[in-house]
Amino acid sequence: MIRSTRRTRVVARSGTAPSRAARSAAPALLLIPVLLAAACGSSESSTSTTEGPARAESLTVAVAKDTGPLNIFAGASDQMTELVYDKLLSPSPYVADPQPWLATDVRQVDPTTWEVDLRDDVTWHDGEAFTADDVAFSYHYMHAAPTGRFTHHVNDTPSISTVEATSPTSVRFVCDYACPELGTVTLADLPVLPEHVWSKVDPATAKEVTELPIGTGPFELVDYSPTTGYRFEANADYFAGAPTVDELVMPVIADSSAAFTALSSGQVDAVDRALTPELVDQFTASNDIGTITVAPLTYPELKLNFTREPFAQADFRAALNFAVDRDQMLDIVGLGQGRPGTQGYVHPDAPFADPDASTPYDPAQATALLDSLGWKDIDGDGTRENPAGDDAPFTLIVNGGDAPQVRAAELIAEDFAEVGIDVVVSPLDAGSLSDASAKKNFDLYVTTNSPHAVADSTQFIMSHRSGNLWSHPDLAYPEFDALYERWRATETNEARIAAMQEMQELFNRQPTAIALYYPDETWAFRADRFAGWVETPGYGIVHKWSFLPSDVVDAANAEAPQD
Repeated sequence: MIRSTRRTRVVARSGTAPSRAARSAAPALLLIPVLLAAACGSSESSTSTTEGPARAESLTVAVAKDTGPLNIFAGASDQMTELVYDKLLSPSPYVADPQPWLATDVRQVDPTTWEVDLRDDVTWHDGEAFTADDVAFSYHYMHAAPTGRFTHHVNDTPSISTVEATSPTSVRFVCDYACPELGTVTLADLPVLPEHVWSKVDPATAKEVTELPIGTGPFELVDYSPTTGYRFEANADYFAGAPTVDELVMPVIADSSAAFTALSSGQVDAVDRALTPELVDQFTASNDIGTITVAPLTYPELKLNFTREPFAQADFRAALNFAVDRDQMLDIVGLGQGRPGTQGYVHPDAPFADPDASTPYDPAQATALLDSLGWKDIDGDGTRENPAGDDAPFTLIVNGGDAPQVRAAELIAEDFAEVGIDVVVSPLDAGSLSDASAKKNFDLYVTTNSPHAVADSTQFIMSHRSGNLWSHPDLAYPEFDALYERWRATETNEARIAAMQEMQELFNRQPTAIALYYPDETWAFRADRFAGWVETPGYGIVHKWSFLPSDVVDAANAEAPQD
């Protein structure tokens, strides 16, 4: 547990993984060779009980895309980069109680100041010693580097004014305003970089680095090629314990059908994505395949372009929100595997989610709101004209190569037609979709949200300030501005979460992004080759915690609670 003046001290013994006895929250989990995995908070979970080896000399895992040589500033996934890098706390901001990792003790000494003690037994992959200077350098570098993925944790939400190494094994963080979530979010999210490597790189050119990364993590990336993919070797001297897999080979197989065919035939041992819903029954029935069902911190959403009329109007957005039949969406697109998106934008399993959040399906209320706004069916054709009396069809863009998302878009068009709003679905290729999204050249847009967007409390704030959920110079949002100032004035995690839940309630009344459903995901693997897979919230099962000893996973609070 993170320690503040109001919380319990936690110290990890030097030379060992963080002590299991140090955890005062979250019940201990028993990890055994037999996998018993279920989705935390899911409406209905299917669990595969699979016996298999807990260690492996080599595993082959198909990955969905080539993201280069794992430059964290160039879009590499967290799951891949965390094989190489570590953070001060683990496993992530997506659990309520992250534990010391590169840190041994984390404490808030006043509303704006945190002190962190560090392990003294950690080395980088090239043999250099890890010190407090690396931590201070990393946070300063991320402040300067041109990437939104990490910089907002340093220069806005929260805003860190100074990071100072006060000894070789201690660091002091000082924020510009109260930062009670610095420990549970920022320190559990930002990877630490080696100063002796990255100090030679101008932050402005950070995205251009192509050398293989050097970290402190459980694996070292020893080979990368755009054609053959990735090969990692275990860090036998890893401070938390030697990995349970000696080698990870990760070829790029972008096509999901091809990847799951390779899994079924035994060409790969696992795939870095969940089964599509229609494949679940086939793979769970296989004697050769093990499966784990998880509740991912991700979901499909409908974005509304609030920079355009009439989507700039809160009541128009509210009307569309009432018109979406989320139960039908889950049944048809998600094949019933998950929960309808009735709690709105923040994922209900996020540590700061409002458990009472509600976005009901109410077409009668949608109709009443549209009527009040002057959107009426003047000519009796079943479709409303705008207040000026003109036909006003909207375009909904979607990735034409993603069949579930196309079907979701079609259902949305049908739902909106029920209340008289005309929507035309426009499938686009991935490049055109990305361009339209970046330029906000759309009316409506079906896409998928990430854990960072919907389960990181500071990103929820930042998304309103960055143009994702709001922020436009010509559009006032006084209700949010007042809540933001109230949030900023809070000094404890409890008060800050309460303020965010008020923001969540406001957002769900007039959303700029509508949650469609919260899917369950089923992940598959060759059980006869390795059965050490575990779920950690927001990461599925292909991540570093599946390849570390069970007592290490337990001490880090890294495995999702099992129902």
